[in-house]
Amino acid sequence: MSKMSFGFVGLGNMGSQMAGRLLQAGHSLVVYDRVAATTAAMVNKGAVSAKSAADVASKVDVVFLALPTPDVVKAVILGAEGLVEGAKAKSDQASVVVDLSTTGPRVTLEIAEALAGSDVTLIDCPVSGGIAGAVAGTLALMASGDRKTIDGLAPALAEIGKLFIVGDKTGQGQTLKVINNLISTAALTISSEAMVLGAKAGLDPDLMIEVINAGSGRNTATTDKIPNFMLSRSFDFGMTIGLSSKDARLCLEESDRLGVPMIVGTAVRQLLNITRDQFGPDADMTEVIRTVEQWADVEVVGAAANQRKPT
Repeated sequence: MSKMSFGFVGLGNMGSQMAGRLLQAGHSLVVYDRVAATTAAMVNKGAVSAKSAADVASKVDVVFLALPTPDVVKAVILGAEGLVEGAKAKSDQASVVVDLSTTGPRVTLEIAEALAGSDVTLIDCPVSGGIAGAVAGTLALMASGDRKTIDGLAPALAEIGKLFIVGDKTGQGQTLKVINNLISTAALTISSEAMVLGAKAGLDPDLMIEVINAGSGRNTATTDKIPNFMLSRSFDFGMTIGLSSKDARLCLEESDRLGVPMIVGTAVRQLLNITRDQFGPDADMTEVIRTVEQWADVEVVGAAANQRKPT
């Protein structure tokens, strides 16, 4: 595997960090992003620029993807100037596509069906852990697909985070990822509502978080997002509300397909959608608390917010 060549398509907030870790580990990397500046930044770190996704696939054995939506993933793999087109230009070796995006099981299966009989193997390997995890190389990687292929990729994937082999069926990694994300956003939304309630009742937000984190209400929102990005009013966790809403939709699509009612999950998606429509899809996911604040006519402001104010 050390002799295999690697490419990376999608150099956004997460992709740039994961690609950077592969470069730091000594892997050569051919990269492409539709935003030229992000490609240039990676070239400055030692990567080789490609002119399209197809160009990447024509030059390497393994292509990693980190893209925002299922439609984009599908187009990059199957569409014009996509990975399949580029892979056909090679005659020496089959290609592997490792999808690190949150694509969802339905579209992942559609792509796998389209690739059946081709020389392109799809491994779905979505990641969890946010930008901080991408920087540190501590992401959770949820891989599914051909076990031999995954085993061969393990050394490279270890540079990105901890590899969990979810199963040998395509789409299983994506199913676990959207479940994980819905749990995370459920914690964020209910914690936001609770913090607004406490603020309306006159409780000190910083004290609330301290007590909650010492008790049974502790969760990823109360230990990270609220104290670090919400009480400070910075709202810069790094995950957009548009992508959060998309991930919730993907999970609920799968629950509908399998006949599993998700009453709480539906409510979570509703609050995410309202926030997206109110503040725009590029607003940070932590701004979900602002929606509840507007309804309650109160703001949840920590001591850190006052420290951010200009003197």
